This record gives sequence, structure tokens and C-alpha cells, in this order.
Amino acid sequence: MKNPAQLLEDSLLIIWNNRNSVERLQAMQQIYHQDIQFFESDSGNAIIGYEAINNLITGLQSEWATEFSFQLSKPSQTNHDVQIASWTLGISGEQPVASGMDVAIVENGKIKALHLYLD
Repeated sequence: MKNPAQLLEDSLLIIWNNRNSVERLQAMQQIYHQDIQFFESDSGNAIIGYEAINNLITGLQSEWATEFSFQLSKPSQTNHDVQIASWTLGISGEQPVASGMDVAIVENGKIKALHLYLD
């Protein structure tokens, strides 16, 4: 059986781990609504759309070691149109440099909103 939270896992593992911006944009079209809203923090404005999120990812990845990747820290879950995934960021097999959880709101089979919670 396919994981019901597969969209969110794909967001994390396929989009956010990919260092090729062209491939990321292609994957976004399959996983995200065109007007997706990404909320990085409660105090900031939403980052909206493929291009804006792609540029954010490029900028963040430029600050990380090339070996850094996101990994799921436990199985993802879904409850109706809400998906959650807990993750770590760092070099596989080493102490992670960050951890957190993503919460996705799904609409019509694609992620409409993505919320980040850092530990």
C-alpha cells in the first residue's frame, strides 16, 4: 500500500533534497499547487509559488554542505487532508544539524500549504 502521506514525503525527499533547480521545478508541478504557500515561521509572510520556493531552496542549499540531506525520522502520517512528516537534516550517519516537522494541507491531490516547525 502506498503511504498516504506520500505527497509530503516526496516534497521533502524529492524536492528539498534535490540540488538541481530545473528538476525541482518539474517535481513541484506534480506535488504542489501552483500557488502553494510555504510558511517558514509564524512571524514571516508566506512564500508563494514554485519560483519563490525554488529560489529559497537554492539559497538554503548554498549554505549547507553538499552531503546534507533531509531524512525522515519516523513514518509520516495523514488525517484527512493534513499530512505531517518529522525529519532531520545533515550528513547521513552523523549527528543532524537540524530537525523538525512539516505539516502539509492537501487540496485536490496536491499540497496547497506547507508549514515548517523547527525543533
